[in-house]
Formats: sequence, C-alpha cells, structure tokens
Amino acid sequence: MKKCILRVLGMVVIFASFIMFAACVLVPAGRQDSGMVIVPRLPELVILVDEPYYYHSGYYYYYQNNRWFYSHAKSGPWMDLPRGHYPKEVKYKGRDNDKDKGWKRGNDDKDRD
Repeated sequence: MKKCILRVLGMVVIFASFIMFAACVLVPAGRQDSGMVIVPRLPELVILVDEPYYYHSGYYYYYQNNRWFYSHAKSGPWMDLPRGHYPKEVKYKGRDNDKDKGWKRGNDDKDRD
C-alpha cells in the first residue's frame, strides 16, 4: 500500500514539475508582452473616406485588395486581421461603390479605375 501511494505521489511531483517547466519555457521570466494581441472587431459597416485607413478602438486598420491589417500606429508595423474581425460591408464616401477592390499603396486617385 505504501509503494502505491509513493508511486502516485511521485507521478504527481513529476507532472507538476513538467507543468512548471513548460510555463517557464512558454513565458520567459521578465517578458511582459506575451505576443498575443486581442484586437477588437470592426463594425459591420466601415466607410472609408480619402484613404484606405480606418481608426477604431485604439487601432488603425488598413484595407488593401479585400484584406484587412491592423496596427497601433498608422505607420505600422501591420499585422493580418483575423477574418472573423472583418466588417460585413465596406463603402467609400464620395466614390462609386460598384467594387470593393481597396486601395494600393502609393497610387493616386487618377491611377484608380
């Protein structure tokens, strides 16, 4: 009976030490940023005005070729926005809304179709 209890206790200690080791490897000491960011969803309707940028809940969003990117600063760095956070509809204020192609960086209005 004592051997059984010691064996179970030993397995519990090994399991606990494995979990503690894994936690140290996944989140190193002194690191404050876990690398995960929870970015808010965009509203169902996004209206872009003069540029392909949209500001919402502390983040800048950039729209290009039917894809969305987000960043804390308008200058980047830009990260892919998860598809579940995309708006249902994108409209352009003062533009013909026949297609949702988005802007391409560096192009002027005269270059767009």
